[in-house]
Amino acid sequence: QVYSDESLQIKAKSTDGTPHHTITPIARIRDGKYELDLVLRDNNTNEKYPDGIFHPHPALHHIKKENIGLIEVMGLAILPARLGTELLEVEKYLLNQDNQMDEIHKAWAEQLKNEEHFTRETVHATVQGAVGEVFEEVLKDAGVFKDTQEGHEGFRKFIDFVNQ
Repeated sequence: QVYSDESLQIKAKSTDGTPHHTITPIARIRDGKYELDLVLRDNNTNEKYPDGIFHPHPALHHIKKENIGLIEVMGLAILPARLGTELLEVEKYLLNQDNQMDEIHKAWAEQLKNEEHFTRETVHATVQGAVGEVFEEVLKDAGVFKDTQEGHEGFRKFIDFVNQ
């Protein structure tokens, strides 16, 4: 709870002493072997990301604005119930049918429309795949150590710190 790496926007405490870290252990058996995941959670915010630096970023809020939970950290997407009806309207929009698509999905739906040709047979699976791609980006936003060279180096520094 004292580790900081400001180059990665990881700060253990605010200047007023407010703590920003917790580690959540998740133990399970996978393939007959014990596995322990240690989930570093950081609730820092900044002007650009007032909901959280390691929170779904605004461009993805049309799919997932809510916090990332531990089940999602482990790879199971929990999507908001509102998407059930909203995505049906997106599908209608993509098929050029009358629809009540929420404006929040407009830019994303336009992007999909420009990239794909939709038919009644393909629209549902294509939209579901596109939602999965957005959710992958949500998880990347939520990751404290990004899957980049800088993130890998930061993680190595963190491990070295823990091993001291």
